[in-house]
Amino acid sequence: MNKKITITDLAELLGTTPGTVSRALNNHPAISDAMKKKVHALADKMHYKRNQIASSLRLGKSYTIGVLIPSADINFFGSVVHGIESVANENGYRTLLFQTNEGYKSEMEGLEALLSAHVDGVLVSIAKETKDYGHFTAARDIGMPLVFFDRAKEGLDISSVVIDDFNGAFLATEHLIEQGFKKIAHIAGQQHIKAFHDRFNGYKAALKKHKLPFKKQWIFDGDVSINSGKQAIDHFFKQKERPDAVFAVEDYSALGALKELKNRKVPVPQEFGVFGFANELFAEHLTPSLSSVDQQTVMMGKEAMSLLLSIIDAKKGQPACKSIILNPLLYTRESSQRLSNHQSI
Repeated sequence: MNKKITITDLAELLGTTPGTVSRALNNHPAISDAMKKKVHALADKMHYKRNQIASSLRLGKSYTIGVLIPSADINFFGSVVHGIESVANENGYRTLLFQTNEGYKSEMEGLEALLSAHVDGVLVSIAKETKDYGHFTAARDIGMPLVFFDRAKEGLDISSVVIDDFNGAFLATEHLIEQGFKKIAHIAGQQHIKAFHDRFNGYKAALKKHKLPFKKQWIFDGDVSINSGKQAIDHFFKQKERPDAVFAVEDYSALGALKELKNRKVPVPQEFGVFGFANELFAEHLTPSLSSVDQQTVMMGKEAMSLLLSIIDAKKGQPACKSIILNPLLYTRESSQRLSNHQSI
């Protein structure tokens, strides 16, 4: 019967210590790339199989990170996860991804499942349904490192990485104003979500700065969907005084707005301007192409993972709550540009 290969066997063959081999197998940053390649090559050659459970118990770490996202169907979250995984892989971590489908109950179950899997930390973008945050504070209180990204909740003493949603909305609305639009509507998201609330306030601040009217009938409370965008245009066009542009809280609502405007044969942007938020992959491929606010998704994922690692590696428990705010980038395209001298990013 063939002898089972151990870490000690690999270390003897390589002329190094078992500890070095173990760290190399875990892709620890303290081990050189050359040594990692040697260890992995020999492990493959000798058909070495790691006992991940034993390794986790011995090290007190699983080298696994849990990630809770609202939807895998939205490119935004896929792009953030790409950033998360790039930093995780560089530091010898794997990721466990759980999709909540924007549900509160699913979010609680997902967090519980990740904790049961003994992950070393959890990255979270909060579901739209969530209004009670007790499951997060409970995880925090047992010492589980947590970091919110994109959708965060203030006042929970949990670190976060977000975009400057207020400024992104302000700049998008101001761009519409600079293009000659004076009656600007807004397709809003659920206001208990801080990101959507901040975008609403940024929109209002731009109107106030330029002394333009804010009218309640030009606000449509949507649910962040294509259908919301269609319904919003129908609502706006039923008003006695119609708006001439719309800033949407995200790109799917903006896409719905463009579709409904096309159905009504309303020229965009000549008669109606549209600006979205999130810079989804489809935005630049639409006709007309959609202006949108880019949230630096890959950077957001990298920053969130790096922040979580700093919490995990902290010597004396979880460090003070930290908030990282990224700058938004404006991508102005055909749906909002009426003046030829205005430059797109």
